[in-house]
Amino acid sequence: MSTPVHRTPTRPTSVATLASVEQRREGSRAGSPSGNSAEHAFLRLQSSVGNRAATAAVQRARSATGERAAQATGPAGEQAAGGGGGADGARQKKSYRDRINAMLDRFKKNLEPTDNIVKGGQTPTNAALTHQAGATANGGLANNAAISGTSAAGWNLLTEATGVVVSGMDAYKNMKGAKSNETGAKHHTANRKAKTKGTDAGVGAVSSGSYGAAIAKEATKVQGATNAATAAEASGALSAVTGYAKGIRALIRVGGAASKYKNVKNLGDANEVNADLLARLDREVHMSVYRANAARAEAQARLDAAEAYPHEGWQEGVEAAFAALDRELRTIEPAEEAYRRAVKDTANLRQAQTYVKNKQLTKISKEMVGGMMGEPAKATAGVLTLVTATGAMASNPAGWILAAVGAGLVLLTTGYKAGRAATKRYDEKRHPDRYTLEGETAEEAAPRTDSLKHALKFWKKVSKGERQAMARRIYGLAAGPDIPGSGSTTPQLRESARELLIALKAGPAQHKLSPERWAESLNDPTKRDGWISEIAEQLASG
Repeated sequence: MSTPVHRTPTRPTSVATLASVEQRREGSRAGSPSGNSAEHAFLRLQSSVGNRAATAAVQRARSATGERAAQATGPAGEQAAGGGGGADGARQKKSYRDRINAMLDRFKKNLEPTDNIVKGGQTPTNAALTHQAGATANGGLANNAAISGTSAAGWNLLTEATGVVVSGMDAYKNMKGAKSNETGAKHHTANRKAKTKGTDAGVGAVSSGSYGAAIAKEATKVQGATNAATAAEASGALSAVTGYAKGIRALIRVGGAASKYKNVKNLGDANEVNADLLARLDREVHMSVYRANAARAEAQARLDAAEAYPHEGWQEGVEAAFAALDRELRTIEPAEEAYRRAVKDTANLRQAQTYVKNKQLTKISKEMVGGMMGEPAKATAGVLTLVTATGAMASNPAGWILAAVGAGLVLLTTGYKAGRAATKRYDEKRHPDRYTLEGETAEEAAPRTDSLKHALKFWKKVSKGERQAMARRIYGLAAGPDIPGSGSTTPQLRESARELLIALKAGPAQHKLSPERWAESLNDPTKRDGWISEIAEQLASG
């Protein structure tokens, strides 16, 4: 005798609870294009089942999903705890050389504000006074201008010589770092800094010689020595060499920044490049909902048929139909999560590309104004001094005018850099949340007074600004699946982020690694900090 079928009445409480949960989830998915279609379809699907078997199927799906999440989270949590967030190791005690270097660096940065004022104001003014004294044969004015010029050149020499020592020590330190890390991100960062600091030390040495010659020139004027013209020629020659050397260095930096800008631009807009990926993931969401609806209809049809025509074994058929529904329900949320993550990663990648291009354009502008225009203008003034035996400053206003224009351009660029750095130091204390990424804990905002005090500490570098946050974001996109927070990034978007690293000149060639080992380093939690430092350095440099 067939077993009678009793339809299980709909449970309003269960359906209402599911609807409430889905409404709350929908609020968090408002940014997803599939929120108005897939979510509503999923809600109708669960609400329409309204029977004990459907509720059991959903509960089984959730239980299985929870078990899988627990299994996936366990090793990852242990790995994160063991890796210490990708820390490279315990901090070692600084050596005496590092302490001396830090003291000299701070001493130099304390000298720089006055040095910039001297270069941009006192030196051009002295040149103008010297010209006026020569034109009017005013010996007293010439003597006072020479004394002022001697003090100005002395201050410039002290600042430049300190900078040479600091740059030389930095070059040596980074050279040792590059040798101790023969490959990888740390090698490239240290190797590049060693070359940059070495070049700075060389240019600074030439500049120190120029300031020394300027002191000699002004001193001979004060003493009324007969070799004043010779001293003026020597000073002009060294001034010209220094200016043109700095101009060439700026030209090289502009070339590097332009190359990076072109490389990033050639990658194409992230939204356009990944449009097919986003469209495919969106289709997968809708297909998951479609298949779940079809499975729901099948389960409902089997239940109705069993009620209308009772027969032996109807429970197995209904349970099989609801098991199929269970499987389809499980595919909806992962598909939606994959789509939402891809949309977010694409937006972050596009933001990173825009930031890199703007950063390089800003660098080009600063180097062109201060380095390619300002320094050569000062060098040309030195040439005018060189070709005039009595000194161009004493007979021709063109020399001091060029010197003033060059000094003004350099001072303008320096002032812009100083203002930007002060603003960033203020923001990192006053508004730490601005550069805190998702999943990171923001520090407590400091009071306005403390933030202003921190902004005025011009000898301190910005350590938690926009560039550092962007470096962490780019690393999170390019990192491998074993890095916490990067496992859900799609392979295509991960590859796009790695192409951005190559465009930033942080690819396998620069790290002296094969593409495979380079990719492995991006999937190594112990190399996280080195990679973030490398990316931040490449964002700042040309």
